[in-house]
Amino acid sequence: MEVRARAARHQQRGQRSWALLMIPLALIAAITVVDLHSPTSIHLGPLLVIAPALTPSFAGLRPTALVGALAIAAQVLIAFLHGGITTSNHIAQIVALAVLCVLIVMFTAIRDHRARQLARAQSVAEAAQRALLRPLPEQIGPLRIATMYLAAEKETQIGGDLYTATRTAGGTRMVIGDVRGKGLAAVGESALLVSAFRLIAAQHDSLADLASTLDHNVGRYLTDFAQESGDIVEHFITAILLDLPDDEPVARMTNCGHPPPLLLRDGRALPVDSVPAAPPLGVNDLGDGSYPSDDFPFERGDTLLLYTDGVTEARDDTGEFYPLADRAAHWTKCSPETLVNHIRRDLLAHVGHRLNDDAAVIAIRRAEPPAAHASEPAEPGRIPPLD
Repeated sequence: MEVRARAARHQQRGQRSWALLMIPLALIAAITVVDLHSPTSIHLGPLLVIAPALTPSFAGLRPTALVGALAIAAQVLIAFLHGGITTSNHIAQIVALAVLCVLIVMFTAIRDHRARQLARAQSVAEAAQRALLRPLPEQIGPLRIATMYLAAEKETQIGGDLYTATRTAGGTRMVIGDVRGKGLAAVGESALLVSAFRLIAAQHDSLADLASTLDHNVGRYLTDFAQESGDIVEHFITAILLDLPDDEPVARMTNCGHPPPLLLRDGRALPVDSVPAAPPLGVNDLGDGSYPSDDFPFERGDTLLLYTDGVTEARDDTGEFYPLADRAAHWTKCSPETLVNHIRRDLLAHVGHRLNDDAAVIAIRRAEPPAAHASEPAEPGRIPPLD
């Protein structure tokens, strides 16, 4: 579908380019006719350069070269019919126009070459992001999921934020994280954690054990990376690990120095901060290496909002941070897809469409419970404490 859409857009651009090509052709014809009907003391031929100069703004190399050749031919025709082709004035005009047309064609060729290089680079970045951050399915077990990823660097679609999920025996296990740094420089560390999580997430019974193993692997990689590159800047990854059982109205969380998620319920966005935050992954020398975990209620109809600090630390022109909790509280009844779309538009409007850091959001809603628990609905309006 994506390939077909790109092909359709390319075809539409080609059709528009050929339609716009009529403008410089009409200019050449008009200037030639007017010059031929003007007194010999009036020379309008130099205006022909407007046509090839205008063409690169909407067309490529071949149309530009064609218009340039036609402009030179028109200048030769004017010289032949309007005073003689051998006059010094006409020779100077023809030579000057030919030189300018050649320069314009050379500029167009260089521009098109760089555009192709950029397109290839963007294609590689898109492929890397699809491999690293494969889109989460809209439905995993009893969970409905929607995601958003905004890279800080405009020409890329990938950065230092990460998320992924995998199925376990009794539910779904997820991670969302944020590498120190942004853009392409953080991709390697982001890929490391995502790959390690996918390989070992289902092999550990508890989130604490999983976090310790991830910390060991990430820390070893970051240490080797710093030694090889001579980089003295501290590297680490903040992350939240989640277990979402299929048959229990709870969620289990281990927080590795990451902003706490929001639980959206009944018009309120409540931070899930009951779980003590451990050090980020890769800096276990700052603590004892233990990663606590805890449960909190996550019932039918609840929405859990995970995010990175690129969302909450985004500033507007006055320096105000984006008020995610306040805004999300207005959208608690929305589906995950609608909620994420609201946040995307509102966040970009808040920062004036200029993000200074990568931003990721995951919205998770628990759908219908299994049949065994269908006879035990949650009490309407009751909000269990999160601590």
